[in-house]
Amino acid sequence: MENSSMRSCCVLVFLLVVFSCHGSRSCPEFCRCHPGGSEVVCSEVPLSEFPSDGLPNSTTVLTIQLTNITSVTEEHLNATPLLRELHLYGNRLRSLSPHLLRGVPHLQNLDLTENKLRDLPADVFGHTPLRSLVLKNNLIEEAHGEWFPENSSLTWLDLSGNLLRKIPTVLLQKLPNLENLDLSNNNLEKIPAGSLDGLTKLERLNLQENKLHSLDASSFRGTHSLTALFLASNKLRHLPGNLFQGLARLTHLSLDGNEVSRIPEGLFDPLTSLEDGGLDLTGNPLVCEGRAEYLCRWFEENKKVILPDNIRTCKCSV
Repeated sequence: MENSSMRSCCVLVFLLVVFSCHGSRSCPEFCRCHPGGSEVVCSEVPLSEFPSDGLPNSTTVLTIQLTNITSVTEEHLNATPLLRELHLYGNRLRSLSPHLLRGVPHLQNLDLTENKLRDLPADVFGHTPLRSLVLKNNLIEEAHGEWFPENSSLTWLDLSGNLLRKIPTVLLQKLPNLENLDLSNNNLEKIPAGSLDGLTKLERLNLQENKLHSLDASSFRGTHSLTALFLASNKLRHLPGNLFQGLARLTHLSLDGNEVSRIPEGLFDPLTSLEDGGLDLTGNPLVCEGRAEYLCRWFEENKKVILPDNIRTCKCSV
């Protein structure tokens, strides 16, 4: 009787061990799962489909990078309901499903850098308190307002390195909490009046390496929290005299690599917080004669500027 009980106990223990091992097959093939199952990394491996099978449901950080996966769906992400960070850098993603994030209500950071994304469905980034979204280096020609719900919690948006031809005004109106906006290296030609007005919390705005040829005097009137503004490597020729009105917090302004020859009277006066070297005007055909009196005087009074060589030797008339 005693031996029988012992045998039964051993069988039970064996079954529990087998079940436990089978149930904890909690790492997809080709991936690495950190102890505790909270972080999973699938990097530079022969994956052609999203590895939802075997993902621990305790996963909070998931990285799938440099693989051959072409799509991500809501169903794929349902396997990781506690996910907070999703990094999908350098894959071959061509599509995302509608309501993509409905099954990951805690997701805060989403990185989709260096994929093949072109058209995204409505509500693709809803259902979660997303804070950071990186769509850098894709094939997006237009960023639609339907991507986000009203009053999104997003604070960081990177759309650099795409094919945008116009500022996504409707989309930006849904992002009142935005602090960083990167639209660099696109095909933007102008900033429509009022397109940035709702971004009262914006601190960094990157518009460099576009095709901007002019700026309206009201372009930055609603962005009084800006501390850094990057306008380098555009085609700017004329700057309105009150362009920077209200930007008293600005510490860095890059205007290098444009086609500006003259600086209007009072242009830089509102910029009382510029740091040393915080204003870059190199690579512009600035002239030091005639109407350049304001420019020359301002440069002598402010040692916070990186100047073209010809302006460094400019002498103010008395």
